[in-house]
Amino acid sequence: METQHSSSEIQRKKMKVIDTDVHHELASIHDLVPYLSDHWKRYITDYEWKPIKTVPFHQVRQGTKHRNDAFPEVGQPGSNLELMQKQLLDEHDITYAVLGGWFHEATVATGWFEFAAARASAYNDYTIEKFLNKDKRLLGSITIPRDPQAAVREIERVGTHPQMVQVMLSIGNFAWGDPYYHPIFEAANRMGLAIGMHLSADITVSGNDFLRYYVAWRSAHPQAYMTQVISLITNGVFDKFPDLQVAIIEGGFEWVPFMMNRMDSAYKALRQETPWVKRMPSEYFRDNMRFATQPWNDISTKHFLDIVDMMGTDNMLIFSTDYPHWDFDSPKRTLPPKIPEGLKEKILFENARELYHL
Repeated sequence: METQHSSSEIQRKKMKVIDTDVHHELASIHDLVPYLSDHWKRYITDYEWKPIKTVPFHQVRQGTKHRNDAFPEVGQPGSNLELMQKQLLDEHDITYAVLGGWFHEATVATGWFEFAAARASAYNDYTIEKFLNKDKRLLGSITIPRDPQAAVREIERVGTHPQMVQVMLSIGNFAWGDPYYHPIFEAANRMGLAIGMHLSADITVSGNDFLRYYVAWRSAHPQAYMTQVISLITNGVFDKFPDLQVAIIEGGFEWVPFMMNRMDSAYKALRQETPWVKRMPSEYFRDNMRFATQPWNDISTKHFLDIVDMMGTDNMLIFSTDYPHWDFDSPKRTLPPKIPEGLKEKILFENARELYHL
């Protein structure tokens, strides 16, 4: 939701902006067909395979998912590059926009991993051809299957593309910190790619599986992110890969100081349980994680600065719009007024520039 703060300073100074959460879509599932082998494409062309949506209120959520003006003449919002360029890149003077996609089902698939790997590869090739190769302002996230070996092959296959900047881990009903998935982090770290973590329609961890309404499901999003952050730290991901950077996308950030303090407290009392974790949890937050601003709440300047102060650094926040979804946050009106110019510049541009080595 856009807040109604003055945009004059940002417009006058032409601050650079990196949008770290843009959803590009398939116009239809048939967009994958040109990028699939004959063996796999027939499941779509002949057998009419479609992704399975598991959220019980999916139709309600779909009805509120997109901005009303983001629908192209043909296809889904986010599938039309020209409209994205007009509504996001040009209108808001975006320096770079990181495409996170919305085809997360290949990552959270619980079986038939061979087909999931083929779909992920097809989606990456679609992203490169239809978006990255046509606008240098666009940066990409690698969609991977859940199977670590196949995921590593995909990271190595497309990770050298100059506009690919991160590996996207969609949050489902499992914890990514489990050592089973560590080869994914090793491959991303070896290739100089960040990790992006974004919720999917299949969130069921931390009680989200028994929520009955969209408003409840949306309110509970931070729980899923908390679970994943805890899993990364306690399973020693950042001790194995100290240079790894993780972007927590569309989970908000107000909860971060609370979780930093709570994990530090638990670690002091129980650190013998995880001897491979060598540092205070709050240090991994500050050194290895970045948190996207969306969904933005209408926070007062004082409240916002208090949160940043409790984080202990101004390096942790990165800006995001969530285009083309209904709760789009404009870079011109999102951040509260009268925050220091240096902080504004770090959130809008500099922190993400460092994260993605731009």
